[in-house]
Amino acid sequence: MNKDNFIVAKKKFNSRLIVGTGKYKNMVECAKAIKISGASIVTVAVRRVNISDKSKPILMDYIDPKKITYLPNTAGCFTSDDALRTLRLAREIGGWKLVKLEVLGDKKNLFPDMIETLKSTEVLSNEGFSVMVYCNDDPLMAKRLENVGASAIMPLAAPIGSGLGILNKTNIRIIRNQTKLPLIVDAGLGQASDATIAMELGCDGVLVNTAIAKAKKPFTMALAFKNAVIAGRQSYLSGRISKNLMGNPSSPTKGII
Repeated sequence: MNKDNFIVAKKKFNSRLIVGTGKYKNMVECAKAIKISGASIVTVAVRRVNISDKSKPILMDYIDPKKITYLPNTAGCFTSDDALRTLRLAREIGGWKLVKLEVLGDKKNLFPDMIETLKSTEVLSNEGFSVMVYCNDDPLMAKRLENVGASAIMPLAAPIGSGLGILNKTNIRIIRNQTKLPLIVDAGLGQASDATIAMELGCDGVLVNTAIAKAKKPFTMALAFKNAVIAGRQSYLSGRISKNLMGNPSSPTKGII
């Protein structure tokens, strides 16, 4: 287990749980939940972060970017041009090259626009970015993202913020089997057991925001997700038993009294 490292873009991280920084009641709650979660990476919506209004709290005052890796993302972008502009700005502001790309196709369901996403991934990769890509759970599209230089594949479990859990385990398994890139389930998780399932499917990590931030007890939920990711990874590495339709006795059937 000590050699079971979580590596993205050649950088090693201590935790396989990635958490968002939005939707909390305040920055204090956000910072405490993240600390309890043990996360090594936090996502930051570049278009929504405060960098100029001194009367409002600044994320860096609560979460030290020297201790936790900031992952700038393009939340709220609906075109390739907007996403590219946002991440180029992030690079200019903070020198960030490890980024999360999401280009949304509609405002109701927040599904990714995969045509714009694929185009943006290729451009960013050619510009030297390490791109972790929010995408649908289509194995063919996941392979295309890998081919144009993605650093991590991040298929949705369900629509963003829905809490529905993993809706298509089969496709997640197929993507796992076809890629050597880090596979991180992103969006739609609702409870800690969803994270365990993702890890047992062979995912390298999970990204969670709403399920923690909007829980009745966010600190308790943050700890639950931390433990769930660890348990799921250990379960996956242990090698589960095969499924059988018939019963199989636990105790010996020979040499009984």
